[in-house]
Amino acid sequence: MRTVNAYATASAGGPFEPTTIERRDLGPHDVLISIAYAGICHSDVHAARSEWGPTNYPFVAGHEIAGVVEEVGSDVTRHAVGDRVGVGCLVDSCGECRHCLAGNEQFCADSIGTYGSIGRDGKPTLGGYSTHIVVKERFVVRIPDGLELDVAAPLLCAGITTYSPLRHWDAGPGTRVGVLGLGGLGHAAVKFATALGAEVSVFSRTLAKADDALRMGASHVFATEDPATFEEREGSLDLIINTISVPIKLGAHLRLLDVDGVMVQVGVPPEPMSLHMYPLLGGRKSLAGSPIGGLPETQEMLDVAAEHGFGADIETIDASGITAAHDRVVAGQLLELVAGRADHGGAGRRVRRLSGRRRGWRW
Repeated sequence: MRTVNAYATASAGGPFEPTTIERRDLGPHDVLISIAYAGICHSDVHAARSEWGPTNYPFVAGHEIAGVVEEVGSDVTRHAVGDRVGVGCLVDSCGECRHCLAGNEQFCADSIGTYGSIGRDGKPTLGGYSTHIVVKERFVVRIPDGLELDVAAPLLCAGITTYSPLRHWDAGPGTRVGVLGLGGLGHAAVKFATALGAEVSVFSRTLAKADDALRMGASHVFATEDPATFEEREGSLDLIINTISVPIKLGAHLRLLDVDGVMVQVGVPPEPMSLHMYPLLGGRKSLAGSPIGGLPETQEMLDVAAEHGFGADIETIDASGITAAHDRVVAGQLLELVAGRADHGGAGRRVRRLSGRRRGWRW
C-alpha cells in the first residue's frame, strides 16, 4: 500500500478537506498515474451529498482524471512510464460478459466505479481528488497528442456521456440535434454534435449563454423561459440530448421533436419527473436514457476531440476551493471546473471559461 494526498468529505454537505488515503500496490496489470487534473462533475456533487443513495464516508470524488503514467506493473503492455493518460467513471468490470466483450463495460453488472463502489478488495473506491491513483491498464485511456491534459479531463465523463448517445442515435450530416442546457454536459454535446456534422440548436433558460453556444458551434440558441419557443420550434428536431440535472416539463420539450424523434436523458435530477404519455404517442417519439460509453468508445471520443482541435471549456481552481466549487456547479455558474496540480503545470495555465477567475491547484 502507498499513502497519497487527497481531498475528502466526511459527511453529506460537509466540506472537502485535505487528508491522506491508501492506494493499493501495483499488480501485474496495474498502472500508477500521477494525477495532473481532475474535473469537478455534477455527479461528484450528487454523490458527495448522498443525493443518489447512501454514500460511504470519508468520500473522495473525481472521475474525470488526466495525468501521467508514473509506474507500470510487470505485465502491462498498453501504457508506459511517461504516457499521458486518463481515467473516467469505471476502474474495473468482469471482462467476460457479453457487454465487456463488446466493449460496453458500462453495462457490465459487475462493473466498479472510480468512486462510490466496492472494489475487489472489499473497500470503497476513492476517486481522483488525489495526487495518485492505481488502475487496471484496460481502464486507462490514451490522451492524444494535441489535446492538453487540463481540457481533456472533463471529457472523461462529460465528453463520453454526450458523445455516446450522439453516436448511438447516428447524429451526423442532416440530423437536427437539440441540446438542453449549456453546462458541463451541454457544452460537450454541442461540440461533439457539431464535430459529427449535425445542425445544433441549444435550448437554455435564457439567452445569457448564447454567444458561448454559437462560439462552440451551435447554429441556433433559444430561451425556454419564453413560451413561444415551444410553439415556434415544434417538430424541429430529430434528436434531443437533455443534459439538465433538475426536473423539466418533459411534455413541452418532447413537442420539439419531429415524428420518430428521440429525447435522450443524460442529466440525472435527484427528484423524479412525470410525463403524460400523449406527447410520445402523437409522433411515435421515444424517451431514452444513456450513461457513459465503454472504453473503446471513450478512446474514440478523445481522438475525435483531438482531430477537431477542441477540449472542454474549463476554469482551473485551487484544491482548497473544491467545496465552494460544488456549490457553483449546483448554481450553474460555469461549464467545467478542473482542479490541477502546480507541479504538473496547473498554476497560471490559460483556460477558457464562462465566468470566474483562473486559479491553479496546489496541494
